[in-house]
Amino acid sequence: MRDTTTLLVQYARYHRDPRNISTHLVGIPLIVVGIGVLLSHPSIPLNPGSPWVLSPAWGLWAAAALWYVTRGNPVVALSVIAANGLAMALAHWVAFEAGEWWVAWGAGLFVAGWIIQFIGHYYEGRKPAFMDDLVGLLVGPMFVCAEILFALRLCLNLRETIEAEAGPVQLRDLHAGALR
Repeated sequence: MRDTTTLLVQYARYHRDPRNISTHLVGIPLIVVGIGVLLSHPSIPLNPGSPWVLSPAWGLWAAAALWYVTRGNPVVALSVIAANGLAMALAHWVAFEAGEWWVAWGAGLFVAGWIIQFIGHYYEGRKPAFMDDLVGLLVGPMFVCAEILFALRLCLNLRETIEAEAGPVQLRDLHAGALR
């Protein structure tokens, strides 16, 4: 059972170019919303006429939330749980508004997010972290939230630890090869 710091250090080793980090700040939320749209059906309304429903998307959110809570950093865990919860709420709204096109919207958001991710990894010169460790699929949203927390000047000790172990964020010369 790896903790938040260990997971983020491992993930950060694949994400040191600021262009790659920027693409992840867009791509990962699109992927999460896309998955939420795709898992928004079937749904069971909690109350007749209420927009709140039970769906496989909320089941996945709950399972992921439990996993994040067990990683040992409550600030990062609560931020990613909240962000993923907002993404699931948005996903359900998109699915409802899209009507019969909900699958196309979910797949489109999912694919668009991955295209953006792979553009970022072109700049990084490295394959995505999940190709070496599938847990990276859960760490991605955690990484996005951690980067936002760092930008807000929160969890700076965590940032220092990540940079000490994974190296600083720096532009990669596209003609020189990978950073590591």
